[in-house]
Amino acid sequence: MSQRSIRPRRLRSSPAMRRLVAETRLHPADLVLPMFVREGATGPEPIGSMPGVVQHSLDSLKGAINQAAEAGIGGVMLFGVPLEKDATGSGATDPDGILNLATRVAVEEAGGALVVQTDLCLDEFTDHGHCGVLDAAGRVDNEATLERYREMALVQAASGSHILGLSGMMDGQTAVVREALEGAGFVDTAILAYAAKYASAYYGPFREAVNSSLVGDRRTYQMDAANRREGSLEVELDIIEGADIVMVKPAGSYLDVLADVAATSTVPVWAYQVSGEYAMIEAAAANGWIDRERAIDESVLAIKRAGAEVVLTYWALELAERLRLS
Repeated sequence: MSQRSIRPRRLRSSPAMRRLVAETRLHPADLVLPMFVREGATGPEPIGSMPGVVQHSLDSLKGAINQAAEAGIGGVMLFGVPLEKDATGSGATDPDGILNLATRVAVEEAGGALVVQTDLCLDEFTDHGHCGVLDAAGRVDNEATLERYREMALVQAASGSHILGLSGMMDGQTAVVREALEGAGFVDTAILAYAAKYASAYYGPFREAVNSSLVGDRRTYQMDAANRREGSLEVELDIIEGADIVMVKPAGSYLDVLADVAATSTVPVWAYQVSGEYAMIEAAAANGWIDRERAIDESVLAIKRAGAEVVLTYWALELAERLRLS
């Protein structure tokens, strides 16, 4: 075959041709929408650093769940924003706390059309803003925190959560939660382990979304951005401990880690396109510097191409609608 006959451009010649030979495809069912529910809210409250994203009231959550179901996305991930916080995050294990109330509302409204997932972490509920219980020296106490996670898991499962999103990055958290669920008879409640979760600057807008009280940082338990191989180790440990799904977070700046995990994982691999990734594209588009829709599509497609089977993204509804019409 002559070199002149090798013409890759033949397969780029028209929209129909490009669609036909696309190696990676998105579907609405590949998308999960993170949602914030604030105690005491009387309606949806805009989040300044995340244009288009809101803190829901329990009432507005109902309509949003129905909209998500109609869009055909795979599920929702719920985060609670309480009015009161304390050192141990007691609101997280109150059956009538905002996250557990929201879970019951979402499960009832979804009626089986969506997978309702819940964030299992203490940071939204602690007055110090850390993901665990602090010891006398002000450090996060791994073992004391695991006990709180055990309690959270049982309350969230009893509230109807289909998947518990373990995002705290405590050593042994998956094993402890799996043991608690099995012991209490919640054998069908799945665990999504935020296995490779990095200490990232891209979480900034999320802190506004959950009214975070954090002082300092989370570098003693979330992963160092310099470490690629360690991400695979964390994933391996979570799978051994009983995770049904593993996740890499953030997504866009860690596509190498995501690809590594996708190549070796024996369970489904997901990724979270976090608040800072969302905010950057929205801000650049608002200034007219980039094509907003193309940037959104490309960013999510890149995460899927790197190996994520499901992407958590704040654009889930918009993308689902665009995919439906394409």
